[in-house]
Amino acid sequence: MGETKVIQMRNIDIHTHGIGGYDTKSGKADDILKIAEIHGSHGISEIVLSIYPSTIKVMRENMMTVRKAMERQRSDTFVPPPSPPYQGGGQEGGKGGMGGLKKGRAGGITNPSLITHHPSRIIGIHLEGPFLNPTKCGALDAKTFLEPKENQLEELLEGFEDIVKIITISPELQGAIQLIKKVSDMGIIVSMGHSDATFSEAEAGLNAGARGITHIFNAMRGFHHREPGIAGFGLINKDIYIEVIADPFHLHPKTLELIFKTKNPEKIIIVSDTVKETNSPLTPPFKGGEKGRVKAVTDTHGRLLGGSMTIVESSKRLIQIGFDEYIIMGCITKNPERYLSV
Repeated sequence: MGETKVIQMRNIDIHTHGIGGYDTKSGKADDILKIAEIHGSHGISEIVLSIYPSTIKVMRENMMTVRKAMERQRSDTFVPPPSPPYQGGGQEGGKGGMGGLKKGRAGGITNPSLITHHPSRIIGIHLEGPFLNPTKCGALDAKTFLEPKENQLEELLEGFEDIVKIITISPELQGAIQLIKKVSDMGIIVSMGHSDATFSEAEAGLNAGARGITHIFNAMRGFHHREPGIAGFGLINKDIYIEVIADPFHLHPKTLELIFKTKNPEKIIIVSDTVKETNSPLTPPFKGGEKGRVKAVTDTHGRLLGGSMTIVESSKRLIQIGFDEYIIMGCITKNPERYLSV
């Protein structure tokens, strides 16, 4: 196993809408700070808060609320939380993506005593829309989606260019490629998602400047043997980053295994995609089976509304069901840090 290593790292969640009864739609800076507090209690150093698609007016109001919370953190002389140390041997592998599974491993993040109780630092905003494909809306409100037009983008972003870090866009929509190029030229990351894009349409998005894919396999065209689609593109392309929701409900364990055996692990980012309804207590080790004590976050029709676990919890889960701890830790630390360094 090698000798024990202790490495200080930043745990970064680049996709969370809220948690524990609070979300980015509330209009209250105090609620945004509660989201940061709850994520911080789970050991998350930094978060990028995701804004739901809505009218441009409402999205701007929600962004303003996040800005106020960010300013409050700065004015309170906010000190970033010390990251829980990663303890364990772990191979420093990652070549070719074939090292994702290693049975019987347990990393330092599984130790509850290492969890920090400092609020997460809010480092920016992710706009999940509104330039999305209504046929792949998932739990989002398709009625709020807009066609990709530069004047609407400018109206949406004006005054918030400094804090918007990521925008999810569907590359197959008319006008999307031009919008992707414009956003990328502004220094904002484009992630492709909520999309019915073919392989070639996703590739065109990458060539226009897109850098990521939002929660791969979820709310997008699936893989087909004659048309790999955007999901197949995300797995195969060596340059694109992919978000992975690693709770027990969004992806089958064998799909997760496929991802980690196929994709360069340095391009995988584990995200929570938690929402207001997510009530995720620090869970015990997952010895009782796949679902442990975690409940799916669904509406009355059983449709998934968002993730059920923080990134520390879902990483702990993956390690305990056999994924390599060194690779998994990279998916919540160095990978998102590199992704955000535009």
